[in-house]
Amino acid sequence: MPRIELALGPCFFNWPADRLTDFYARIADEAPVDRIYLGEVVCGKRMPFSDPIWPEAIARLERAGKSVAVSMLALPATPRERAAMADLAALGHLLEINDMSALAARTGAPFVAGPFLNIYNEASLAALAARGARRWCAPVELPLSSIAIVARACPEVAVELFAFGRLPLAVSGRCYHARAHGLNKDSCGFVCDRDPDGMAVHTLDGRAFLAVNGIQTLSHAVQAVVMTPDALSASGIRCLRLSPHSLDMVQVAKIYRELLDGRLAVGDTEGRLAGLGLPGAICNAYAVGEPGWQKTRL
Repeated sequence: MPRIELALGPCFFNWPADRLTDFYARIADEAPVDRIYLGEVVCGKRMPFSDPIWPEAIARLERAGKSVAVSMLALPATPRERAAMADLAALGHLLEINDMSALAARTGAPFVAGPFLNIYNEASLAALAARGARRWCAPVELPLSSIAIVARACPEVAVELFAFGRLPLAVSGRCYHARAHGLNKDSCGFVCDRDPDGMAVHTLDGRAFLAVNGIQTLSHAVQAVVMTPDALSASGIRCLRLSPHSLDMVQVAKIYRELLDGRLAVGDTEGRLAGLGLPGAICNAYAVGEPGWQKTRL
């Protein structure tokens, strides 16, 4: 059975530059992950603050033996953001594309099809593979049964599963964080930096519902897909993706690596993850085609 890789996805949240620098330095030195995705995915207004740190972060990660890809915006909305996307496309790094508008500049060059693209069947992925897609992180709501069908039809594309973190559900032209603080999007004051794992949203009767991160809607619960390596391989999964949060991501990566290496049982894995101080309850039911906020036995 091929070894299942671990990847660390891009940080969705508005962390300050020094925190991002320290985070990726520790990931480089301590985390048993094979692949790293970094870059601003959610809000182009944050890019001037984080972009300067990426060259050194990439160099340090690559010196540590990690494969690195640069993740692109999921909703480029302004001429400046589109120009920034074009600049990224001109670089030599492997790119993760999260908006179809970036395809024109990367036709023929290898890229990763990110989870924000609406790829739900084998025909769609085959069309992207013909244009250079070499990896695909499936949309979070796609069940494993469907992922397996797509993986069998496109064996030339390595399939990643979003296995850990608050689920990225949508991005919008509106900034929920700004509105919650009585501000508008253009003068938001970057208030999303007050919530390093997203701002919790509750229903009128006080039940945990969603989380918001600037223009992004996330699940309140935390995805934790915990399965044996055999079961993952049977669904065509070659890599598990972990999404950065403010808890100890090195420990998260170590727990998953032990699971994938057969050194940790499924039940023990869930228990250890729950003990790390997750920002919400564990969920996993999208994997079996049920409502994603629920937790079920996989």
